Parts: sequence; structure tokens; C-alpha cells
Amino acid sequence: MHDLSLVFTLTIGLTAALALGYASQRAGLSPILGYLLAGVVAGPFTPGPVADARIAAQLAEVGVVLLMFGVGLHFHPKDLLAVRGIAVPGAVAQSAVATALGAAVAWASGWNLVGGLVLGTAISVASTVVLIRGLEEEGLLDTSAGRIAVGWLIVEDLFTVLVLVVLPVLVSALATGAAGPGAFLSAIGLAVLKLALLPVLVLGAGGKVIPWLLTRVARTRSRELFTLAVLSLALAIAAGSAVVFGASMALGAFLAGMVVGQSKVSEQAAADALPFRDAFAVLFFVSVGMLFDPAYLLRRPLLVLGVLAVIVVAKPLVAFAIAILRGYSVRTGLIVAAGLSQIGEFSFILAQVAVALAVLPEEGQSAIVAAALLSISVNPLLFRLVGPAEAWMRAHPRLWSALNRRAEARGRAINAETAASLHAPGAEAPRAIVVGYGPVGRTATKLLREFGIQPVIVDMNIDTMSTLVAEGATAIYGDAGKPEILRAAGIAGAKYLVVTLPTLSGRLPVIVAARHLNPDVQIFSRARYLTERAFLERMGVSEACYEEAEAAARLAEFLLRAEGTEEERIRAQVEEIREELALHAD
Repeated sequence: MHDLSLVFTLTIGLTAALALGYASQRAGLSPILGYLLAGVVAGPFTPGPVADARIAAQLAEVGVVLLMFGVGLHFHPKDLLAVRGIAVPGAVAQSAVATALGAAVAWASGWNLVGGLVLGTAISVASTVVLIRGLEEEGLLDTSAGRIAVGWLIVEDLFTVLVLVVLPVLVSALATGAAGPGAFLSAIGLAVLKLALLPVLVLGAGGKVIPWLLTRVARTRSRELFTLAVLSLALAIAAGSAVVFGASMALGAFLAGMVVGQSKVSEQAAADALPFRDAFAVLFFVSVGMLFDPAYLLRRPLLVLGVLAVIVVAKPLVAFAIAILRGYSVRTGLIVAAGLSQIGEFSFILAQVAVALAVLPEEGQSAIVAAALLSISVNPLLFRLVGPAEAWMRAHPRLWSALNRRAEARGRAINAETAASLHAPGAEAPRAIVVGYGPVGRTATKLLREFGIQPVIVDMNIDTMSTLVAEGATAIYGDAGKPEILRAAGIAGAKYLVVTLPTLSGRLPVIVAARHLNPDVQIFSRARYLTERAFLERMGVSEACYEEAEAAARLAEFLLRAEGTEEERIRAQVEEIREELALHAD
């Protein structure tokens, strides 16, 4: 008989995930909870069919690779540099606090100091998959808060990789009595050198080879070959990062995605990787659920609750406090705190290594898995509490003023410099204002400048605005939904307003305020769904670009080009699709 473990694992995992994910969605909960419960059902600790946990874990790793590759496709190196001022100190401080509190919880449960420190380190790093899925579901991945959270997580990943490299060397040196400063420093130096070489090679040499290779494959007009090239590159670079450099596969895949994202075939690469990414990402959550033993909650409830409190209470509070102290808005702090209030794949990897080295009790792995499942389950709820929490803080003026003091001070300094140039004697009113400086905003700004229009940029990312002002750009920090921010940007005399914010809740106040302050301004807005069309028109939007329609049009364009259709016919067909979708939306 053939070994059908792989087929059986895929069948039971995806089927259970479909059933329970659908049930969770219908109940008004995140489908992630259903995927986790599917893993519990398919795991060895519950009655019924049991899937192969080892195979499920490997399939889940493929999901992590494809997910991070997709994130890298839309993440520019400048995004990382723009958030380094908060991501680096934030990740270091949060990891230190989580490690110390985790060690305290373990010590209170009767563990030794080493085991406690390992537990604390394991729960200090958040899950890549959960963070990205949470940001995507809330439409926050392309926002300044989303970029901060992703950059923060990358720093945490690098720190955990360093621990994974150093820990075996340190344990071995202690066992042989040769644990001296020289051996320890050499181990750290080697790890840092490897981690430094990885981005240099992938972003440097790979930045020329990978786009060239994908372009050559794309010219064959074979969709199968192109999809194969994208997947093989993502997996090969991810695996090479782990085997050669000792880094995580997720980090290697992320860097590969950043390289491909700068090429001319980035959109096609994203379209081809998306279906595979979603299917394998589901298997990640299933594999987590398979590791969970429900009976362990009854055996050590206080330990699990203590670890869970560090993850969903202490870590978010530290992240929120750091964001506020670094001068970011309350909303940005809340989003980053919610996104990082969970643990996942790296925690499991570190726990497995530590148990094998006998520096973490076996029950430590069970505690980490139990806390991971519970934290992942409540994470969507924390995202939904961001809005109510912000509203509650706004309802308490003293608290709100105290939390926003640093952000307002930094913003006033930037805005004063910009206002001086905008309102100087003889200065002309800005022709265009761009709200939001994410990927769409950067593209719009670049296009305007190429046609001789110097826009005023408005964004909530204080570090990005500081950098732009230092580079000579005209930038305003603040919420463009507030009339005073739009006035400072020169809305009264502006001819165009380009709103690139990803969510309707973010765009709407800007549109309403702008139309009230300048009835003649032409408002061009980004929009996600065609059903928003009538509403946006009523609010005074001149023209809107609908992501839903553009996705359909671009996919049709890719398909027709792959079939060798003439360019003139492709353009006509794409335009017909846009008009038809717009007609149905009305």
C-alpha cells in the first residue's frame, strides 16, 4: 500500500478547517478560531481520526514562507527604514519585559531561572502569520501602524534567530566547562555576521538576478512556468536562509518578496502566489491546534493563565507605552499593541530546541502551545477593540491630552516649518494634496512631481513626515480628517485632493472636511469595493479608483496576454470589463 499520510493530513485538515471556519464566520467570530479548533479535532489528544502532526507542521512552514513572500512583494525597503526609530527600541524593550515577566511566572511555578528565561524569550516574539492575517482582515497592512507592526516583528524575529544560534553553543560550552567570554562572543559574532550577509546577498545580488530571471520566464508567456518560477524562488531563498545562514525561512521569504516587488512582474507574481498562500496559511493554524492538549489546561491552569497574561496584557501595554513615548498617535499604539499580543511559529521552534537541549521542562512546550492557541483565538477580538478603546480615551480629555502630548509636539514642529513655507509672502497655494504616504500615496506623489506638481503630503507617520521634511518635501503631520490639518496643508486654495487611505472609515472624514473647506477642489479617492461608488459620489468625490474592479481588469489582462492576444484587443476588453462592473455597481 502507498503511504497516504500526506493526502490524509491535507484531507482531514482542510475539511475540518472549512467546516469549523465556516461555523466561526457565521457566528460572527474570526475563521482563525475555526482553523485552530480543526487542528484540535485532527490532533492526537481528541477522539477520532488523527492527522500526521509532522507533515502538517511542514505544510504550515510552506504557508509561512508564501505569506511572508507576499508581504515582501508590497513592502519597500524604505518602509523598514522609516519605522526603525520605533521598531528597534520597541522590539528590544518589549522582548526584555516579556522575558523578565515570563521568567517570573515560571519561577512562581517552581522552575529554575534558565527555564524561565527560555520561556520568557519564547513568548516575547509574535506570530508572523497571525499578525499579517489580522492586519489584512482589518485593512491595516498598508497603513503606517501596519508597517510599524511588521517592522517591529522583523526585529523580534532577528533577535529570536540570534537566540536560536547562540543557545546550543552556550549550552554545549556550559556542559564542557568551557563557557568563557571568548566562546560566547564568537558565537554571537558568527550569528550577527550571517544575519548581516543574508539581506546583503538577497537584496544586492538577488536584486539583479531575480528580476532578470522572472522577466525571462514571463516572456515565454507560459503561466505555468511563471508560477513555478515564483514558487521555486520563494521556497529556495527561504530554505537557503535557514540552512546556510541560520536565519528563519520567513525572513528569507520576506527578503525575496521585497526583491521581486521591485521588478516589473510583481503584480503577476502576487496574483500567482495568492491562492497557494491562503491554502497553506490555513494549515499553519491547523498545525498549531494539533499540538494542543486540552487536558493540560486542567493540570496547570495557573501557569497557562500567567503566561497568557504576559502575552495579551503585558506585551500590549509595553508596545502601547513605547509607541506613545516615541511620539506616535494613540490609534497607532493601539493597533501595534493588538497586532503583537499573540505568539506562534517562532515560539514553538525555540521551545522545541530548548527541550531538546534540556534547558526547558517538557511541560514548558505544552504551556507555550496552550497560551499560543488562546492568544491567537482572542487576537481578532483585540483588533476589534481598537476603535472602542480609542473612543473611550477621547471621552476622557485629560487622559487623551497626556497620551498625545509627544505626538502633538513633534507634529507641531513639523507643521510649523511647513506652514512657514506655504504661507510665506509670494508663495503659491499648493495645486495638490496627497493624504496617506503608503505605497499608493508614494506612487501618486512621484507621478505628480514628474509632471511638475509639488504636492503637500499629509500622513500620521511622524517619522516618515520628519524624513520628508528633511529631504525638502512639503509635509504635514496629522489626521487629515481634522479641518485644522487640512487648512495647514492649504486646502482652501488647492485644486486637487488625492486620498489614498486604505479604509472607508479613514477616507470619509477627509472627504467630508475637504468638501466643506473647499467646494471647488477635485477629490480623487482610492476605494476598495464597487458598492462604495454611490456613497462616495454623494459625499463629493470627483473620481474613485476601485480595487475590486482593477483586480478583475488586471487578472483578465494577465490571462489574455498569456494567451497571446493582441495588445489593442486586450486594452479594449479591459476597458469593457471596467465599464460593465461600474454599471452593475450602480
